[in-house]
Amino acid sequence: VGGSGVGKTTLLNVLNGKLKPNQGKITINGFDLYDPQNEARIKGVIGYVPQDDFLLEELTVYKNLEYNARFCFGHMDEAQIQQVIEQALIDFNLSEARDLVVGNPLKKILSGGQRKRLNIALELMREPSLLLVDEPTSGLSSADTEKVMHLLKRQCLKGKLVIVNIHQPSSDIFKLFDRIIVMDKGGRFAFFGNPMEAVSYFKHEANYINPDESECLSCGNVKTDQPLRIIEERMVDPFGKSIRKRKIAPEEWYSKYKEKVEPRVVDFMQVNKVKKQKFPDVIFEIPKWFQQLKLYLKRDFATKKSNRQYLAIALLEAPILSLILGFFSKYSANGLYVFGNNDNIPAFFFMSVVVALFIGLSISAEEIFKDRKILKREEFLDLSRGAYFTSKILILFAISAIQILSFVLIGHYMLEIKGLTFSVWLILFSTACFANLLGLNLSSGLNSAVSIYILIPMMLVPQLLLSGVIVDFNKMHPSMTSYSRTPYIGDLMVSRWAYEALAVNQFANNDYRKKIFTEEQIKNDLNFKAFYWLPQVQQDLVVYKKYINEKNEIEAAGIAPILSLALDQIGRDIQKGKDSINLVRTELSAIQLSENSFQFFNRLLTDVKNEYQEQYQLALNNLDRKHKALLLTNNGDADKLVAFRNEHVNKKMEMLLRDKYSMNKIYISKNRILQGDEPIYRYPAYSNGTAHFYSSVKIIGNIRIKTLLFNVLIIWFFTALLMVSLYFSWLRKLLQTIERWRLLQQAILHDKIFYNPMAFIKGKKNE
Repeated sequence: VGGSGVGKTTLLNVLNGKLKPNQGKITINGFDLYDPQNEARIKGVIGYVPQDDFLLEELTVYKNLEYNARFCFGHMDEAQIQQVIEQALIDFNLSEARDLVVGNPLKKILSGGQRKRLNIALELMREPSLLLVDEPTSGLSSADTEKVMHLLKRQCLKGKLVIVNIHQPSSDIFKLFDRIIVMDKGGRFAFFGNPMEAVSYFKHEANYINPDESECLSCGNVKTDQPLRIIEERMVDPFGKSIRKRKIAPEEWYSKYKEKVEPRVVDFMQVNKVKKQKFPDVIFEIPKWFQQLKLYLKRDFATKKSNRQYLAIALLEAPILSLILGFFSKYSANGLYVFGNNDNIPAFFFMSVVVALFIGLSISAEEIFKDRKILKREEFLDLSRGAYFTSKILILFAISAIQILSFVLIGHYMLEIKGLTFSVWLILFSTACFANLLGLNLSSGLNSAVSIYILIPMMLVPQLLLSGVIVDFNKMHPSMTSYSRTPYIGDLMVSRWAYEALAVNQFANNDYRKKIFTEEQIKNDLNFKAFYWLPQVQQDLVVYKKYINEKNEIEAAGIAPILSLALDQIGRDIQKGKDSINLVRTELSAIQLSENSFQFFNRLLTDVKNEYQEQYQLALNNLDRKHKALLLTNNGDADKLVAFRNEHVNKKMEMLLRDKYSMNKIYISKNRILQGDEPIYRYPAYSNGTAHFYSSVKIIGNIRIKTLLFNVLIIWFFTALLMVSLYFSWLRKLLQTIERWRLLQQAILHDKIFYNPMAFIKGKKNE
């Protein structure tokens, strides 16, 4: 017992293994509580009932007991578990409430006493030998208080050790205790011993009249508040008014305890000293990992199923958003809707990414936060964090799969997007799964729902801004962007990978374009090389030769790398003149060029250009044959082919991905001459997976991977990183480190210098 803030709960947390003491040792039957070797056995011996009611509020009393029993008794069969549950209902007088939903303080169904008894029953089901109970009577009526305390006394009569924090017990309850600890400010002990002796002890120390009278002689009642009144008694000023200063300071009470009480306690401990012996019997045995996962899944599903409001929002949110987007995006000219003429398709795909991120975050943002109380209780069961997190992830992924499927089906039906349902679902589902994990990390790392929902816009806004749609990647700050690849900051955004995958998928994989896309890409590549790239190289060669003749080595040195890289590309494309090519490359590196090398290089460029032009003509013929084949599949009817094209190819999307009206057909980046338009057709400039925005493929080494597959894999890579972050609580640890750093700075400002600041930041308080 003791006043508020004296450290009663902290003491319980030290005794239950949550807070390791800086000094001293805590043993059970001679075994050190904080020895890692004893950790597994001690978890089954200690039970802890917190002050708050840590209950599954959406489930019934019976279901609360059932899931708790299944987590505690992995070795029992169904019949034994049912017997344990029924016995708990009888022992804790909860039989009549077995089918009542627990409810919450704002929606009360169970009484306060029933909630407390259920809270205690959940811990006592596994019959721990040592039970620690924090404020079991707070907020209860006197009748309910007596029921709860008699319930705990019954455990003592069964041979259990029960340690209870209690604020102000009644006389009858006070007499139930075998020993009492009175605590004072700073966690100091003021008394330890028989409760009745406590009253006499404090009256003696305060020089009260009749100090040996511990209870009323006529009625037998004990003034249980008297010890605390004596401890907190204030001095008075000359006018008889109490002042803040106490008559006896906490340090003085502690000195009296050390002098008069502790010797008796030590003598008692010496007489009853227990040598190391076997642990008390434990019937507690947690189930295996997969069984835990199954139980977590069942419990989470049951909790969500009972919350009809949550179910309604979760299942209707996506279809309603799809209806809204579909309705406002369905643009039609002259009242006749044609998919190919709808200018809003790119915007619809962008908003689809936004919706996937939003609904993924919204259903996961409070998942772990609302379970925090239950997780506190289950810390003492030593259940698998991995099983818990896996169950959350699987449930959320299942919900997201249903949400995204309904969104895609409705949106595609309204806008008449054909043939891409599964691929679009896969991209958006992957995006929603990333958002699920992002929400779970926020839910796990932050301490309040308000903080979580304040951070959600901060998570979403960068995803929208740096998706490549709102801000053009090619028009960002020059230090961040390049025409040959997306900026690094953009590559960190899942929205960028998702939107690019949707756009490229719609353009390249629709039923019309996928039959001719390869031929169009080959034609575009040869067209650029023959009519733009090689003429530019020839022009640069002439300028380079001019600078060499003028002995202007500075200007020549600026062009030499461009020519050298062009020569490397030509060397890869042709198989003749290797020795001469190597000679020219050597001269270029030395910033010189002989007349013979110049003539050779110029002829080589002309020959290669002619070869590219021939290949371009072949590619053009192949593409023409593909078009004729498409015409034949439509019975040779050109109008049918145009209609078929309009059903699958969107003109606005084509204009966006081909950038046909770009004024820059070529540009120079890092000494390379690159194509300035047709981003969907041109090949990436790098072979490390990076590429320009809207590239149809990504290249790693010699492997070409389609953008749809590559981008989805990147999204899942980010999701996997968040899974690891969730398991190891990186966000929480980061916030704790920031908070410790703040406290360290504050302490330094107040001249409290630490011996080892880094140890303090890492949480090693002993150092």
